[in-house]
Amino acid sequence: MTQDLQTDVLILGSGIAGLTTALKLAESGVDVTIVTRETRPEVTNTLWAQGGIILSGEGDEALLIDDILKASGGTSNRLAAELLARRSGAILKEVLLGKVKTPFTQGEDGELLFTREAAHSRDRIIYNGDMTGKAIQIALLRHLDDAVRYPTVRFLTAHTAIDLITPTHHGVEMSQRYEEHQVVGAYLWDQREGRVRKATAKFTILATGGIGALYLHHSNAEGARGDGHAMARRAGAFMGDMEFVQFHPTTFYNRSSHRRFLVSEALRGEGGRLVNAAGEAFMSRYHPDAELAPRDVVSRAIVDEMIRAKADCVYLDITHKDADWLRQRFPTIYAHCLESGLDLTQSPIPVVPAAHYTCGGVRSDLQGRTNLKRLYAVGEVACTGLHGANRLASTSLLEGVTWGYLAAEDVLSQIVDTPAYDPRRVRDWELGTEEIDLTLVSQDQMTLKQSMWNYVGIIRSKNRLNRARAMFRELQDEVSKFYKHAVLHDELIGLRNGIEVAHMVVDASLRNPESIGCFYLQGSE
Repeated sequence: MTQDLQTDVLILGSGIAGLTTALKLAESGVDVTIVTRETRPEVTNTLWAQGGIILSGEGDEALLIDDILKASGGTSNRLAAELLARRSGAILKEVLLGKVKTPFTQGEDGELLFTREAAHSRDRIIYNGDMTGKAIQIALLRHLDDAVRYPTVRFLTAHTAIDLITPTHHGVEMSQRYEEHQVVGAYLWDQREGRVRKATAKFTILATGGIGALYLHHSNAEGARGDGHAMARRAGAFMGDMEFVQFHPTTFYNRSSHRRFLVSEALRGEGGRLVNAAGEAFMSRYHPDAELAPRDVVSRAIVDEMIRAKADCVYLDITHKDADWLRQRFPTIYAHCLESGLDLTQSPIPVVPAAHYTCGGVRSDLQGRTNLKRLYAVGEVACTGLHGANRLASTSLLEGVTWGYLAAEDVLSQIVDTPAYDPRRVRDWELGTEEIDLTLVSQDQMTLKQSMWNYVGIIRSKNRLNRARAMFRELQDEVSKFYKHAVLHDELIGLRNGIEVAHMVVDASLRNPESIGCFYLQGSE
């Protein structure tokens, strides 16, 4: 059974980018529907972000642009970096400081405190302890969750987007094949009621996050499995830079979890040192900036030290800092370590790299527009070229709030003159009836995660990538045999999307002969 839903703007994703877009639109009275597959809208990658967000001040514009380009190995889209440097400060102050009152850490004088992370030339990062993303996420949600202030905002939780709706693919008449290619909404799987909602909209905003959860070891929310990437690709959107997956150098090492707890780069920014199994500091052998080298350099250095020592991890030592200051500055990390039987004020933290951020994604311009009419992409799912081959620390949250705002500006300039698409001209979703074996789905997901980690990870080779391509092809063949006629389930939708995105990463990796940024191909030097 399909139920129609009509809205002015359909936003898929409830992290910083999607919520900023919603806020800007709702202020103008636009009818906005925010969709998340999670039962709680706060469960996003934004929630897990620890370190901070850049607040660039007067006289910093040129330096910030240079730092973004330097971290990317000169591969970033300079126009995107210039736009971020020019617009982001005012947008951050308006949205996060002025409107939603995010509680960033302040000094005794009431002024914001600033810190520095890897590859930054100055202190320009504001933060809330070591839970900056959580502070931003909760502040945005609390502000938007006010029916009196924003009566046109609707949240749909436990709804999984299945596919974007394009009249050329989903029209009821043959003549619709020849219409201008555009996106007019999405099919949504209502997890609670077991039905599909046909949601049509004047504009659709992809804000679904990255693909980190496709890897066995990652720092992301489990929903970061590439749903937006796969849906956009199926609809005909251009993709870019999909080989550039950034691995965070320091996540807490244990044997019991695939989602690894992030140990913020801010610890290294505050003086933490990386030491190997023998207790030797090693980063100065790999880069003149030592612990503050770009993330790809640090990640490969850690892997190299682990291989040399045949060790499961290396260690991040910050025990030389004052214990009370550490507990106050990093309360979340301190508590997590303590729960695991380790006091970071007394002992070094065991760390390993893990998949963290997707630099590539759905190609979008500097207003967030894709090549498909009415479809925007913002945040981690998008690729403006801002990050190029490697993301500068603490630009991710800033990118989300900036392009969420810019996309909303662009939508507002068109929405009055944009007609709604008649939902009667869009086919209803045909529900399958064949029961699926969720145990097999889970096994296929694990195969996908292990293959991505082993063959499409920090260090890649043509042999590994070709092995991965063959395995993903087999997985895709198996899933395609039963997907069309199967009873829908969130995990099945995620598996289908994950396999498609894995292919994108492998294909992009095989096309790129050059090791650069966070992409490292053995034998390409």
